[in-house]
Amino acid sequence: MKNRNFHTTTTLNMAPKAGVASPPELKSFVTEAGERLLVVDVRNPDASVEPGDQKSLAVAALPSDTYRPQAINLIYDRETSSMPLSDVEKDTPVITHCGGGGRGQLAKDFLISNGFTNVLNGGGPKETECWNEFGDK
Repeated sequence: MKNRNFHTTTTLNMAPKAGVASPPELKSFVTEAGERLLVVDVRNPDASVEPGDQKSLAVAALPSDTYRPQAINLIYDRETSSMPLSDVEKDTPVITHCGGGGRGQLAKDFLISNGFTNVLNGGGPKETECWNEFGDK
């Protein structure tokens, strides 16, 4: 039987999670939105609740007044399948994200079910090509 190990230089391209917008879609969305863009970071800093978020938080911290000024942290709660709603117009251009896109999609669906009309799932820091389009907002 042949040894079928990968060479150490082999790179596997993993497809983004379902619902994550493509980098060109995100770039166009960010450009069109301009200053109206709102980025909703749904990650949870509490490692006892979402231990997986710790990896992406090490790459990109939660938004603050000085870091990612167009972003806010509204934690998506898996237990209640809900999150706080932002007090913005329902047609505000919104990009949701978590670490890689799973909860970002749940957050997008939640916002749309609550009347938001202009929402994309940006994936998160693990989706580097997507993140490059909006991660500094």
